[in-house]
Amino acid sequence: MTDRDPLYRRHRFPAEIIAHAVWLYFRFPLSLRMVEDMLAARGIIVSHQTIRLWAEKFGRTFANQIRQRSCGRLGDKWHLDEAVISIRGETHWLWRAVDQDGFVLERLVQSRRNAKAAKRLMRKLLKGQGRAPRVMVTDKLRSYDAARREVMPGVEHRSHKGLNNRAENSHQSVRQRERVMKRLKSRRQLQRFISIHDPIANLFHIPRHDISASHHRQLRAAAMNMWPEIARI
Repeated sequence: MTDRDPLYRRHRFPAEIIAHAVWLYFRFPLSLRMVEDMLAARGIIVSHQTIRLWAEKFGRTFANQIRQRSCGRLGDKWHLDEAVISIRGETHWLWRAVDQDGFVLERLVQSRRNAKAAKRLMRKLLKGQGRAPRVMVTDKLRSYDAARREVMPGVEHRSHKGLNNRAENSHQSVRQRERVMKRLKSRRQLQRFISIHDPIANLFHIPRHDISASHHRQLRAAAMNMWPEIARI
């Protein structure tokens, strides 16, 4: 490529191959070695370490662009939840917030499951979304209400275990990746991965309820057409 995008300069592989490798890694629950094998099956010989570097460098750029495009377009009903994560034998908590359609709004790995941790998530949510929600839905953890009274006192809060399945389901992608990777090396590694993974997953997340198969295919095609634009290929 004689006029390749500055983002890809000094990389010997074409932009299309790099973007495709990043897409495979974050779009599906694949390990780096699995992506390496899938590229090798097409005659593209690249090491899994190189794919890791691509995922960190280019994935972050792609994720930032997706976040900018989706700013202000996500829902006003926030579902918050926390899931326990074991990292090198130590207990951590993955706090997540999704909207009513299942799009991930925010994610935060913390070592505590208390009101201080809940407040940190809510403040990050408000900063990222630029507005408070219409309603907030959580499980029965009392820390949420304590944090809400301080951070978002005017927001309606619904606390019920059965109402929060949407947020609980959002942890599945991390659970799948955890199994593929065998183990998580550090809290920083997990935070870095989900900060890239979730925006890319949002781009290809298409709610299946109340839409026809043809409409679903149209939305999927629109997401696939947007990816080359985001990846600058």
